[in-house]
Amino acid sequence: MVEIPARKGKAARLRQGQTIKIINTEGQQVVDAWAFNAADLREFMSMEHSRVAIGHIIPAVGDALVTNKRRPVLTLVEDTSSGIHDTLFAACDRWRYELLGCEGYHDNCTDNLAAGLAELGLTPPQTPAPLNLFMNIPVVDGNRVEVRPPVSTPGSHVALRAEMDCVVAFSACPQDILPVNGLAMQPNHAHFEIVG
Repeated sequence: MVEIPARKGKAARLRQGQTIKIINTEGQQVVDAWAFNAADLREFMSMEHSRVAIGHIIPAVGDALVTNKRRPVLTLVEDTSSGIHDTLFAACDRWRYELLGCEGYHDNCTDNLAAGLAELGLTPPQTPAPLNLFMNIPVVDGNRVEVRPPVSTPGSHVALRAEMDCVVAFSACPQDILPVNGLAMQPNHAHFEIVG
């Protein structure tokens, strides 16, 4: 079991056929997730391509998320959470927090992706839009999006199976200005474990 520290990022290598379980340890923590082709980081899990492939905006068990080359990279094989996740919002970054009125540096998912991959000696070619696990961003009236607290419960998890050798990265989202991580707006840790 690997901890994704509160407000920080972690990454790991997955072989094709292995499964990774991401655990919402405290229940209200959003975990941004990315996947890159291990042989070429320029091929990565793409939310815009995945929405086309699966035909909806929230992946469900059995859905294969695809890369920017439209090849399956991760399949959602288990979900004990509410099943509410987000594929619409970009990873938070320094500019997002500046727009929210934050002065000075604020931990952010974009930097957490880079830091997680750096631990493996890798550099992301860009910051793709993440799969925001456990994030509750409903589309209201068919057009407007809202930020709402997660509805996942402590210890709930999702499991993703690698469809190619890949590098996965996670950020325990540090958002503490909006209720992305619950009404307490207190980022927390999460965990992952690799099976197989």
